[in-house]
This record gives sequence, structure tokens and C-alpha cells, in this order.
Amino acid sequence: MSLRHPRLSVLRRLGLEVTRLGGGAGVVARPGTPIRVTEVDDRTWVIRREPDRRRIFQEQRVLGHYLGQQHVDWLLRDLDINCVLDVGANVGQYAKKLRAGGYAGRIVSFEPVAALADELRRSAKNDPDWQVVQCALGEADEETEINVRPGTMSSLLPTSDFGKSWSKRLRETEVQTIDVRRLDGLFADAVAGIDDPRVYLKLDTQGYDLQAFAGGGECLKQVVGMQSEVACVPIYDHMPRLPEQISTYEAEGFEITGMFPVTRHQSTLRVIEFDVTMVRSEAVRRTD
Repeated sequence: MSLRHPRLSVLRRLGLEVTRLGGGAGVVARPGTPIRVTEVDDRTWVIRREPDRRRIFQEQRVLGHYLGQQHVDWLLRDLDINCVLDVGANVGQYAKKLRAGGYAGRIVSFEPVAALADELRRSAKNDPDWQVVQCALGEADEETEINVRPGTMSSLLPTSDFGKSWSKRLRETEVQTIDVRRLDGLFADAVAGIDDPRVYLKLDTQGYDLQAFAGGGECLKQVVGMQSEVACVPIYDHMPRLPEQISTYEAEGFEITGMFPVTRHQSTLRVIEFDVTMVRSEAVRRTD
């Protein structure tokens, strides 16, 4: 049931408070009662009661991811993006969300882990403007080893002591040999055939974003917007922290438009990572 649906009045008559978020989504709650409503699809909602602390973390996580995706969809439209470089693509979750949000331009997904790249190709098979490149991005063209972990946790970096204590998945590692390439050596092929490329760079490399960024060289000047996962509490050894990452991106001319928590350490309340979106201010379409 969409929040635009006339039957929404039934929820209000039951004494529930409704906060509309747009796009058919919203938060529904009874004052003083920990009720959470999650829209599964256009016809199905899940309503459940949860302990306060867990409810707060889950609600913030759901709302943060929703607002973050809405923000990215808006940026792509406002910046007239026609090519997204999806670095650290895993099995295509990010690209699928872009398509669901209405983005119809080119997507070039980079994923080095063989099994994930195979699944990624299957995801992109029927999308003529979604390309898959099986490699990681870094500062040099080389062959190296990656720590393959369950889910989306594979990284070129070893797990930190904090990471091992925080997530069991980060203790499970299988080593695989992969190719690493510089972005500036792949950039021309990525934008080939696009008149006046407007490029958005998404980085989610599990601690290797700065190396992938450095490999862009002079081609970074053609990137008008970007997104990076930045760390407050490093879950990998040698992973840069938020101040170093932000200062590097700002030195290249990017400025922050949004920051959205990705993960938290519940026992200490700390944010572990943020998704940060940034733009070149001169590339923004003026409305004044």
C-alpha cells in the first residue's frame, strides 16, 4: 500500500502518526509505542514492535539508505550524468538501484573477484548500456592478491583487529589473484561513443578508495560528481580515515553534498563508515 493510497486514512484513524518521505515511502508510528512499518512492495507492509535501541538503529539504517539513494538519484539528474563508473560493483546492487531510480545512461561496473564478476555479467546481460570490467582499480597496473570475504567485504587490505571483533565475516578470508588497473588507462573506453561525457565516479572498494582515485590521474578533471565510502573506525589495516579521504577529494576540486551512515558499532554508538557524495560546484546546473 503506497502512502498516496486513499486507505492511508485507515492508519490515521487507528491513531498512528504518519511521516511521508515521498516516492511512496514513509514512517508510521503510534506515539510512545515502538511500532515499525516497512513497505515491502506496493501491496505489502510489515508491521512489528521492537526494543527501543534496536528499533532506533534499524530505523536510522533504513531511512539513511533510502535518503542516500534518493540523494544520488537527484544528483545524477541535476548534474546531467550520462556515465557512472561503478567501482567495487560486487554483483550489481548499486547499478540496479540506479536503474530503479530512473537513471538510463551508461554504467561501467568494475569488479575483480571472479565469481562476483560472473554474477555481475549475468545481471548486466540484458542491459545494453551496462558494461562489466573484471578488475580492481588502483595506483598502478599490476597483478596482486585480494582477500575474498563473504558478502560485500572483499578487500585488498587485511582486516583490522577492530574489524575482526566487529564482524565474523571479516575473519573468513580466501586469497585470490586479481588484476589491478589505473582508471586513466580505462577511461577512454568507458566513455567511448558518448557526446560530452558527464561522469559520476562511485567508489566502494573496502578501504582502497584513495588508491583507486589516485589512478584517475588527469582524467579526474572530467568527473563532475563522485561518491566514496569513508571510514571513521577502520575495519581494515592501513585504511585511511575520513579526514584524509575528504581532504584528498577536496584538493581535487570536489565539495560535499551529503553524508549518510552506512554501518554503526552498536555497543559504542559510533558510525563506522559514511557514504559521502561530492560535486564540482562549477558543474552544477544553476537555477538562480
